Order: sequence, then C-alpha cells, then structure tokens
Amino acid sequence: MDSAAPKGPGHVAVIMDGNGRWAQKRGRPRLFGHQAGARRVREIVAACPDLGVKYLTIFAFSTENWKRTQAEVSGLMSLFRRYIEREARTLFERGVRVRFIGDRMKLDEKLVRLMDELELLTADNDLIHLTVALNYGGRDEVARATKRLAREVAAGRIDPEDVDAETLARFLDTYVLPDPDLVIRTSGEARISNFLLWQSAYSEYEFIETLWPDFTAAEFAKLVAAFQQRERRFGAVVS
Repeated sequence: MDSAAPKGPGHVAVIMDGNGRWAQKRGRPRLFGHQAGARRVREIVAACPDLGVKYLTIFAFSTENWKRTQAEVSGLMSLFRRYIEREARTLFERGVRVRFIGDRMKLDEKLVRLMDELELLTADNDLIHLTVALNYGGRDEVARATKRLAREVAAGRIDPEDVDAETLARFLDTYVLPDPDLVIRTSGEARISNFLLWQSAYSEYEFIETLWPDFTAAEFAKLVAAFQQRERRFGAVVS
C-alpha cells in the first residue's frame, strides 16, 4: 500500500449543536430537538464502519450546560437514561464499544449505574468505539488529570522530573483512545466550546451550517471524503 495515499479519519469527534434551534424553527420545545438529535446519533454510528471510522466521540452534555433551565436539564438527563435503556442491546449486537468521559460525580445514581452497565456490556466489542462526553469539559478534564498526577507525584510513584506531555495524557479521560483526526461542529457556530482541548491540538476541523438533527449519514460521508484531501503536517514542512 502506498504510504502517501489519502487516509480517512480513524477518529471523528462531533460537537452536536443545533437541537434547540431545530425545534424552535418548528414551534416545538427544545427537548423535542434533543429527542430528534438522539435519533440522529443512531444513524451516524451505523454509518461509521463503511466509512472506515473506528472511533466516534460525541459531545452530549458539557460542564457548562448545567446553566440551562432546570426543565431542559432534567429533560436531557431523562433522555440520556431512556436512550441507554433503549439502545443498549442494539449497540452490543452491532459490535459497538461504548465509553463515557466526563465527571460523573454530579450525575444522578441511576444514570451512572446505566452508564457503568453499558460500558461493561460492550467491553469486548471492537467494531466501533463510541465515546460519549457527558458532563464533560476540556479544562475540567485537564484539571482532574492534573490532580491525579499530583497525587502520584506526592506518593513518590512518579518523579516530577519525568513529567511530560505523555505523562499527563495518561491521566486524561481519553487515555485509551487515539486523538481525533477530524472534529465536526454542526449548526454554523465556529468555536470548540471546551471540547477535547488537549486531544484536538492537531485535529482538522469542519464547521458546517447543518443543524444536528438534519445531519445525515450522506453529509457525514462527504466530510470524511473531504478529509482525505487534506495534507496534515503536524507542525512539519512537507517537501
């Protein structure tokens, strides 16, 4: 195989934005849009194997989303629970391994239990690795990782002089995952919103106008194909 041949993104991360606006355009409550967005996740996950996408990471709920109305937050938490209960068997049968990243301390016990059970159920799957960022923030993740690293240093298990970027990365929520090759944000917003700050240092980005509930597998395939035309230098100069 030609090593210089275009290569698709093995890991795609998605900021699923636009559910609320999608619902409001239809005169419906924001939660209606979140429900439509959850159905869209199913389609995108199913499309990954044929596109060569081994890892898919989705931004479901950020550490800042608690600032939304109590009604919307409660509705989202209920939606997450129902989604896991409804989709667990299908995800398992389709060979999807599910992981959750983020701080679970603020989530209710039933939701955390469902998350733990789904991770355990799918632990041996390897066709697709679906990572769900729930109560996640990039800065919060780095802060939590730094605390864990500091404890190891204080306990004498790590020499401070040995600490480098690779050392810290081992304490991140995503330590078993490759960094994302491509980050997609839907809805026309051109910002990364505290998502995978460490991991996306050299990721390619696509900011698209489509609202998440309208984001189809066909549009996903076009973005994957477009990625293959990009030249990734990682700070180097290609002669």
